[in-house]
Amino acid sequence: MSERSVSKSREQKRWYSVLAPEQFDRQELGETLAEEPQQVVGRTITTTLDQLTGDSNANNTKLTFKITDVGSDTAYTEFIKYELTRDYLRSLVRRGASKVEASITVLTTDDYRVRVQPVALTTKKADRSQEKAIRRVMIDKVHAAAEERTFEAFVDAIVDGNLSSAIYGDAKEIYPLRRVEVQKLTLEARPREVAAEEEASVDVDADEVAVDADE
Repeated sequence: MSERSVSKSREQKRWYSVLAPEQFDRQELGETLAEEPQQVVGRTITTTLDQLTGDSNANNTKLTFKITDVGSDTAYTEFIKYELTRDYLRSLVRRGASKVEASITVLTTDDYRVRVQPVALTTKKADRSQEKAIRRVMIDKVHAAAEERTFEAFVDAIVDGNLSSAIYGDAKEIYPLRRVEVQKLTLEARPREVAAEEEASVDVDADEVAVDADE
């Protein structure tokens, strides 16, 4: 492609300002370039929590947003992922101590399905039964938090550290802990997707019943 063609193609495109959801005060996340508004929908943008909050201690947390709608020269997003940086997670690990992890899928009160991956770091090496008990606390606390919160409130509980603190408070009674973090949260399905899956499951069950009745 000639320089003139490239220049002309670029002139036909326009910049769209990408905004965070209202939950994050509609702060600007960046800009994206496209010829048509529909080309912008579905794109993702990742930033660090400190860029949104101004808290320099939050630079180890990455947040990912997905563009869902476009109006004039503005692109609107939804939150889809929370993740701690690999360097930060590696810095937490100590030789001779235990690292207890879990992967938990839950449904919030407004029917968002999310996968949560907490991690607990002990002061010294815990035995297998203690690790199992700590993991059970993680699972119970994550389920309890989801059962009483909307998706937005659940995300807030993780971003603010409240869920980590709740896990720490109970799990430290099992074995001394150095730290508890939620290393990752991922949005797996929205309410309409969850409803569609449930409807499909009901249809399959009905078909199986019909087949059994015929037999």
